[in-house]
Amino acid sequence: MKKIAAILLIAAIAAALTVGLTACNEDDGFVTVKLNEVTHSVFYAPLYVAINEGYFEEEGLKIELTNGGGADKSMTAVMSGQADIGLMGPEAAIYVKSGGSNDHPVVFGQLTNKDGSFLIGRTPIEDFTWDKIRGAEIIGGRPGGMPAMTLEYALYQNGLEDGKDITINYDIQFDLITAAFESGTGDMCTMFEPVASTYAAEGKGYILSSVGAAAGEVPYTCFMAAKSYIAENRETVIKFMRAIIKGIDFVTENDSMAIAAAVRDSFPDTPDELNAKAIDAYKAIDAYKLTPVMEEEDYNKFIEILRFAGTLENEVAFEDIIDNSIAVELLSEK
Repeated sequence: MKKIAAILLIAAIAAALTVGLTACNEDDGFVTVKLNEVTHSVFYAPLYVAINEGYFEEEGLKIELTNGGGADKSMTAVMSGQADIGLMGPEAAIYVKSGGSNDHPVVFGQLTNKDGSFLIGRTPIEDFTWDKIRGAEIIGGRPGGMPAMTLEYALYQNGLEDGKDITINYDIQFDLITAAFESGTGDMCTMFEPVASTYAAEGKGYILSSVGAAAGEVPYTCFMAAKSYIAENRETVIKFMRAIIKGIDFVTENDSMAIAAAVRDSFPDTPDELNAKAIDAYKAIDAYKLTPVMEEEDYNKFIEILRFAGTLENEVAFEDIIDNSIAVELLSEK
């Protein structure tokens, strides 16, 4: 089932490739970069800091941000030219590369270091341990996607096997999980911040635990683009990553309230206090990457999770889809 889902993703992307790739457009002296994010979350705080603090503008870039609502849709946007750069899990790049694409996606920067989702329950569980949810049904997201795979891995690491001790519901699209849970599906689900804290603050559910803390370090969310786009627009990608590094440094060096203020325009409906609480939760599990360079050791852990989930059709070497050269070059400038 999971391999079939990965194959279907590859097929959808291959069909979308007939649209062709687009180049950056000049707009009032700025180069417009079309960026598609897999979801909208303070999990990606360095990106929103870079947007709102003007770091992209300092580089002569204008960001046109869209939300994919899942890595399958974000990757389709990138490979069809609807987006220049995608922010999503590297599993999507693996699936395309293993499917035989010549102009496959290349990861040029890592943003997050852990799974950013939190386990949400309908009732509180005092002194939570994973063993206390034995027998529950958890809405996990799309099979083959990072949220579902890291959840399954985290459960296994804590002695719970899907289909035996626990049931993961893979039937609901990533961007519809919260709505499905609220309508009565499942005993638990996973949510990213600030949705999780907002949901809890409204009395609709309870944050039980961090999936990222349970699953451990993994290159969870990365910036990537088609190999041809990077080759033809390398200077733009360099400028893009220079702005991202400034955003990473801001998040690393400032407290949660300062960061919440910096990302406020990206989350106009969420109070600063809730965003700050969410940022603290992410900092507590070291979710934010301190540099955008992906380590091969972390990539191998990521591959281990894909193997465990049964979605890795063909082996893909680190050097085939990871290019740290731009990030390393920029870090040497500091």
